[in-house]
Amino acid sequence: MAPHPLTQAIIDLSAGACGGIACVLSGQPFDTAKVKMQTFPSLYRGFVHCFVSVYKQVGLRGLYQGTTPALLANIAENAVLFMSYGFCQNVVRFVSGLDQGTDLSDVQKACSGSVASIFSSLALCPTELVKCRLQAMHEMEASGKIASGQKSTVWSVVRNVLRTNGPLGFYQGLTTTIVREVPGYFCFFGGYELSRSMFAHHMGRDKEHIGVGVLYSGLTPTMIRTFPANGALFLAYEVSRKIMMQPFED
Repeated sequence: MAPHPLTQAIIDLSAGACGGIACVLSGQPFDTAKVKMQTFPSLYRGFVHCFVSVYKQVGLRGLYQGTTPALLANIAENAVLFMSYGFCQNVVRFVSGLDQGTDLSDVQKACSGSVASIFSSLALCPTELVKCRLQAMHEMEASGKIASGQKSTVWSVVRNVLRTNGPLGFYQGLTTTIVREVPGYFCFFGGYELSRSMFAHHMGRDKEHIGVGVLYSGLTPTMIRTFPANGALFLAYEVSRKIMMQPFED
């Protein structure tokens, strides 16, 4: 028995949110190092130097600066992304003249994810802006770009953006974000679905019953963060979605 479309959307949204939380908690230290190195390239010799310096200066909490907006960003982005992903698959079926419920090819699913990323960008842009400003706060104080000892909280950054640029200030870089996300998520979902197909074929199973360990594979902070973060994202998404779909499979 297939779930009602609204129920399916809620399941996809909830599973995406679980994936977003797992992604942030596993990858935030690497993302913090990446943002610091990109914002102040002359301050750190490399990833290890950045990691060690932050730990010595601020402690472990320094590597988790911006976690609250990062959680909000990833929960919002992935919840909207995966909910839109299911909807966009139906759009692709309609455009392709396929019946609802028909399995799509890996390329068609990649196209669905690419279109879905436009919607998720609207949720990602504001929270990503706040997160990056919080992550670079220590270096901005050290370089004199902001007053030393200035209160650095989510709400202080939000107030500063509103006071300086107004509500639209949160959407600075939206066009760039969309331009990045559309091809990025084509490869993201395309690689994910293609990998599942290859593993399923190799293991002699269908795609819904693979072992979860194959989602983990093993450069820069971005690359190091990608493996645990995205592995955790899809693991949490698949497991939570499978649990919520069980009543409809009996």
